[in-house]
Amino acid sequence: MVAPILAIIGFILADYYDEYHAGKEIIFQLIPEGHCDIINQKCILKSGEFKINIADKKGITEVNSTFPLDSATLFLVNKENKATPYLLSMQDSPYYWQSKTELRSFIAAKSASYKLRVIVKINGGQYISEFYSQTTK
Repeated sequence: MVAPILAIIGFILADYYDEYHAGKEIIFQLIPEGHCDIINQKCILKSGEFKINIADKKGITEVNSTFPLDSATLFLVNKENKATPYLLSMQDSPYYWQSKTELRSFIAAKSASYKLRVIVKINGGQYISEFYSQTTK
């Protein structure tokens, strides 16, 4: 007689637990996969199976991902650590995002390096990274 009552109480507690955690945002860190060179389209950030590729083509900065994104924001961080945000727009599908940025003017020269931050959102989770892009060619 006690087992059915415990099962019902367990079900109710599990529901409260799920409801409590559903409202919280989960944050994951994206880590560069090797050297990051956005100008030469060689910048991949990853967290587990999730990866994003960041590239700049003629002043248009693009983010491509392995999973569909809800939003993507790129921050250019100057020497005083002041960040300028660029909200990227979805292109064709939620896997492709882009925006015109000033990034190319900062790192077009060989060996130029610049600090960036990125935040992408997927189903209530946020993937974040702070990294440097350095032009090799």
